[in-house]
Amino acid sequence: MTKYILVSGGVVSGIGKGVIASSTGLLLKTTGLKVTSIKIDPYMNIDAGTMRPTEHGEVYVLNDGGEVDLDLGNYERYLDVTLSRDNNLTTGKVYREVIEKERKGEYLGKTVQIVPHVTNAIQDWIERVSKIPSDDTDEEPDVCIVELGGTVGDIESAPFIEAMRQFQFRVGYENFALIHVSLVPDMHGEQKTKPTQTTVHSLRGLGLLPDLIACRLLVPQPLNPATKDKISMFCHVGSDQVFGVHDVSSVYHVPLLLQSQGIVEYLKKRLRLDKVNISDAMLAKGKSLEKRWREMTAGQERLFDKVSIALVGKYTDLKDSYMSVIKALEHSAFRVHRKLTIHWVESSDLEPETQVTNPAKYHDAWRAVVGAGGILVPGGFGVRGTEGMMLAIKHAREQKVPFLGICLGFQLAVVEWARNVLEMSDATSTEFNPDTKAPIIVFMPEVSRTHMGGTMRLGLRPTVFESGSENWSKIRNLYGGAGKIWERHRHRYEVNPELVERLEQSGLPFIGRDEKGERMQVLELKDHPFFVGLQAHPEFCTRPLNPSPPFLGFVAAASDRETFDQQVEFQLANFKPPHPEHAMVNEAALRDETAKTKLANGIASDTHVEEHVIQVVNSDL
Repeated sequence: MTKYILVSGGVVSGIGKGVIASSTGLLLKTTGLKVTSIKIDPYMNIDAGTMRPTEHGEVYVLNDGGEVDLDLGNYERYLDVTLSRDNNLTTGKVYREVIEKERKGEYLGKTVQIVPHVTNAIQDWIERVSKIPSDDTDEEPDVCIVELGGTVGDIESAPFIEAMRQFQFRVGYENFALIHVSLVPDMHGEQKTKPTQTTVHSLRGLGLLPDLIACRLLVPQPLNPATKDKISMFCHVGSDQVFGVHDVSSVYHVPLLLQSQGIVEYLKKRLRLDKVNISDAMLAKGKSLEKRWREMTAGQERLFDKVSIALVGKYTDLKDSYMSVIKALEHSAFRVHRKLTIHWVESSDLEPETQVTNPAKYHDAWRAVVGAGGILVPGGFGVRGTEGMMLAIKHAREQKVPFLGICLGFQLAVVEWARNVLEMSDATSTEFNPDTKAPIIVFMPEVSRTHMGGTMRLGLRPTVFESGSENWSKIRNLYGGAGKIWERHRHRYEVNPELVERLEQSGLPFIGRDEKGERMQVLELKDHPFFVGLQAHPEFCTRPLNPSPPFLGFVAAASDRETFDQQVEFQLANFKPPHPEHAMVNEAALRDETAKTKLANGIASDTHVEEHVIQVVNSDL
């Protein structure tokens, strides 16, 4: 029987439920258990695909093309698992499922209501998804961590709270535990317990009794014993059921912080985890994971050499817009034993117009770019800020500064080359100017022009390196010298196939393409310390103990040549893809899944409507 751990939140959202849930799962993995996770988002959207990154954070892409909440990225990175779109449950998905059943007559004429039909659908969904294998054992998980987004008391959360109240009886007391995360404000050194008391009382009134209360302190000071005892008394739990989560130097220390307070021992006792049959191989794997995690976190405290990266993006106002990019840089910096400094550069600040309107901002932006050891241009949509991005790319190319372009950054590197090397002054993307006479980047023919959600080229896709590139390509060697790799994609535009030959003849090699050789996916300059662009989003496949190869090479190159050579040598001998074997398939095997996605979104294959729909949505991004 699968064990379920629900993680809920109170007082305010965004205080670290995802990290606490991920850390709990990691600790259970160190005991040899197989762990999966589900994130509940109580919004009406079907998925996160159409949300603004500046409002909701990044859209995280899964192997199956699911566009989901960024917390699923935390789960995949911490637990080293591969999740599916069904691991992200939204109100929109539940309502769509219930309404479809009603239209098919599956409720036999009954009045369809929130209780029991919606709540039953939620429970059925959780129970079904919790059984799906998510790691390389390909076996049913022992434990499922369920994170409930938002806070207790939200109108949007009510059906999910009621569903979980029922679910605890459905699976039984020994198979269900609740961790409630609550803010404990620190007022001039005094830790206030009233908000936690209030939210726990509300939760109990809804029929859910917390087994553990995680007291989140937004200061470096730990939870005081007196505060712990007070919460224990007023919230009707033992003092061993209250633990503090204060600010630490790195989120990777949180699992060890929880472990030091006995959370694993309590959950073992509460959920009877000692009755779970764990093989010797899994026990050894768990011990190895704990050892390597401790070594990684200990190493973070002994970093003296620095590496600076200029991240030239469009959504720098909200750092969560680039959550996976940040994590990929962090993981790479851990590997090369460098202290990472990210200089956030709003791309529009690099443009000549800013020099006129705000000279101070313009010079600060360029000072950050020129002073950085490496320049990174991540993904994005829309024309805003792209001229500034291309100016940064031009600087990296001409001054031999290590450069990594992701998705939009890859496309703009091609446009910049066309403008400044091929002297095509009007070169651009049809995303920015549909009527351009020099379309370097064009709309992909198989993509829907009317439906935004789930209709891009999404999910894990193969890339084939050109023959002979193993003799010189840095990026290929970082992938262990493999001739074929898999990374996750999320894009609607591609390099114009009609101009590829001209671009390559001018000295811009596209060393990675799709299986048919028609779609350009990786570029790399030969006579440059590190100048790489990928159409894919490799940041979505990074792991703390297995950094993404492009990011690892980029950070190593930004450090020094010796460090880069060492990492290339290490990768050639040790690189292992983070994907399960069954996921690394050819494009043909992905067509059925793509067809299912289109069908689920009601998209006809012969849809032909004006492209302005997409441009209007993207224009403000």
